[in-house]
Amino acid sequence: MKSPIVSAAALAILCAISHAQQTPPPAPQGALRQMNDSFAGVFEKVAPAVVVIESKGSAVPANIPGLPQGLEFFLQNPDGSTAREQPNVGSGFLFRPDGHILTNYHVVENAKDITVKLKDGRKFPATVVGADERSDVAVLKIEGDHFPVAGLGDSDAVRVGEFAFAIGAPMELPYTFTVGVVSAKGRNLKIGGGYEFIQTDASINPGNSGGPLCDIEGRVIGINSLISGNNRGLGFSIPINTVKEIAGQLIAKGHVVRPWLGINIAGVEEFAYLQRLFPSIPKGVVVRGIEEGAPVETSDLKAGDVILKVDGTEVALAGELQHEILGKKIGQKVRLEVWRSGRTVPVDVTTGEQPERFVRASTKPQRHRVPKSPADMVAQPSSPGFSFRDANAETLKEFGIKRAARGGVVVTEVEAGSPAAVAGLEPGDLITEAGGHPVLARKDLEEVLKSADPDRGVLLLLERAGNRTFAILKP
Repeated sequence: MKSPIVSAAALAILCAISHAQQTPPPAPQGALRQMNDSFAGVFEKVAPAVVVIESKGSAVPANIPGLPQGLEFFLQNPDGSTAREQPNVGSGFLFRPDGHILTNYHVVENAKDITVKLKDGRKFPATVVGADERSDVAVLKIEGDHFPVAGLGDSDAVRVGEFAFAIGAPMELPYTFTVGVVSAKGRNLKIGGGYEFIQTDASINPGNSGGPLCDIEGRVIGINSLISGNNRGLGFSIPINTVKEIAGQLIAKGHVVRPWLGINIAGVEEFAYLQRLFPSIPKGVVVRGIEEGAPVETSDLKAGDVILKVDGTEVALAGELQHEILGKKIGQKVRLEVWRSGRTVPVDVTTGEQPERFVRASTKPQRHRVPKSPADMVAQPSSPGFSFRDANAETLKEFGIKRAARGGVVVTEVEAGSPAAVAGLEPGDLITEAGGHPVLARKDLEEVLKSADPDRGVLLLLERAGNRTFAILKP
């Protein structure tokens, strides 16, 4: 026989369960209710300004050059598949009442027909005011006035850990609203030439491209641009302060003008061979080459210099240096702190306007092979696999080298598979400095090569097709 005490307890539990099922839960109070209202308020405030963009004639390549492994732009096709064929669907948002819209460059790249749909159901054809591939920002325009707009915030003031809200059209589900936090700032993904990203864990998926990332006040702090694979919990947005500057130029000029030094660079930390070459410099940015006609060409900056600071701000990676220069004005004087030949020296440079297209020093032009002359036939036991002559008028003319300064030696021939070939030397290279010593004639280079450390090698400064660069030769 069961205990009456146990039966009474069981009955009490059943009654409590029944009562709980019939009684609605208490309404959230205080901070919880305030948070609930704040979240809903963000959507109600921003959503009317968010638009769905369908672009025909554009496509995202299967392999995007320069995009780190695991990252991808997130467009979608109308059927929900990742956009590889026309048409593409992305997002954007109105930021001016006269119909100006912000979105990503890759949403409208090569588009022939763009349609914009508002939350109230209205549809408009859109034109591209300006689009900038490097920053992945584009400005569109629809005809009309008094459109709802999203307020722009201050991405510099955003703190890691703050709430972040994304609105867009992922998976054919327009006006999807997701919540997360700002999980990192200043992410340099080594794309976009020095531009940094806001990282968030707010869920974003194909179709969110170009949509806003907002703060708790409903102000846009970024444009959603990249994801780390689907449902990986990592998304990247272009900071709105960067977007403001670029959008202003696109509207005013139709293109973006950027400050430029005209140097080819690499971080010491980024390449093992640079760490071996500069063992006493744990971090810094090496000047690998100087472009022909570059703003710094008339300065004291040299190929092989290691830039440690820009106007007092330390730089360790190439992207950090690019970011600092992008923050300057065209024609602005900049003080660089440079490590050179075992000591730190200041170098003043002035920024210039970056051309649309420019030749990179890392691109090796094709060189012609010159038959050996009697001067080349002289034994050069100290030269590891290459021949060279004094840079006299005859040799300079023979190799088509235009140079006003005097001195140096010209590489005339490079043996295949030799240390010189491994170092990247080419016929026609004009060597002006070796191991920190000026090279005025062939004997200067020979003396340096004889005493070179075979493990560390010799840093050669040279000119190639008008560009100043360097090579590391291990005799």
